[in-house]
Amino acid sequence: MRRLAVSVGLLIALAGCGNGRPPDEASGRLQVVTTVAPITSIVASVAGDRADVRGLVPEGTNSHTFEPPPSAAAKLAAADVLFLNGLGLEEPTRELAEVSLGEKARTVLLGDGALTEDEYIYDFSFPRAGGKPNPHTWTNPPLAIEYAQVTAGVLTELDPEGAADYRANLARFTERADALDVAMRTASQTVPVRKLLTYHDAYAYFAQTYGWEVIGAIQVSDFGEPSPGEVAALINQIRQQQVPAIFGSEVFPSPVLEQIGREAAVRYIDTLRDDDLPGQPGEPDHSWLGLMRLNFMTMVEALGGDARALAEVPLTPALPDSADYPQ
Repeated sequence: MRRLAVSVGLLIALAGCGNGRPPDEASGRLQVVTTVAPITSIVASVAGDRADVRGLVPEGTNSHTFEPPPSAAAKLAAADVLFLNGLGLEEPTRELAEVSLGEKARTVLLGDGALTEDEYIYDFSFPRAGGKPNPHTWTNPPLAIEYAQVTAGVLTELDPEGAADYRANLARFTERADALDVAMRTASQTVPVRKLLTYHDAYAYFAQTYGWEVIGAIQVSDFGEPSPGEVAALINQIRQQQVPAIFGSEVFPSPVLEQIGREAAVRYIDTLRDDDLPGQPGEPDHSWLGLMRLNFMTMVEALGGDARALAEVPLTPALPDSADYPQ
């Protein structure tokens, strides 16, 4: 609760002063813009039917290199609030927002509010020398709950009449995220070797919470291919640590990671998703919860663990998700 109070205060200060802005006169709802699909889902879960939530980053797109098209400026110009992950993830979008948002619109950096600087993680793909920490905080359920808490606080500031709705929606989201957290802690205890080698370095905060170790990521800091020396080192590390499986992306095929799997004689699982939600918009699994549950089950089962606790986490959405997920 201390961190929540500090985070909300910080984000409101960053966003500027002023009283709550009434919802859009035409739709009767707040106009909310977000970036990647998992964040769009979290924000939409809290906003419910009091806001029109529009994502800017198409699913299955590399969010680190995404350049917003000219059409994004129109969405930003109509926005009451822009929710960014922050931590350096969406700099081109942030730069466009600086010249496109209306005078009273707010910009909220969720990751910057959820973490203090001493909690930043720097690693293979996000070295300290680069100046940007690993931004993938939403893969860690307790931090996703903090995203939702900050979202509820900001939306209440903008739309005080919706305070009760936002509190109720936050409670529903938190209940489901807590259930996922408990299930992941249970499932983790059944995994003999909790070591991750993945295509993309998206699980640093997750690993810290659940006692896993990220031993490497194929997508290096410049988002290019690893060198032959780096590949050889990873193969040796996999053999030495007896890792039974390595993980690729369903959206971004990695011949290099497939090669590493063959040479290290381990299973190569290429069904993880980064920012691409499973299912179709409107379906229960097309959500942050559905994405995280699918990825967690995939990792646990491939590494020899029991994922039944995760399978039992219900996916029925707390509210209909009518957010606009660009394809």
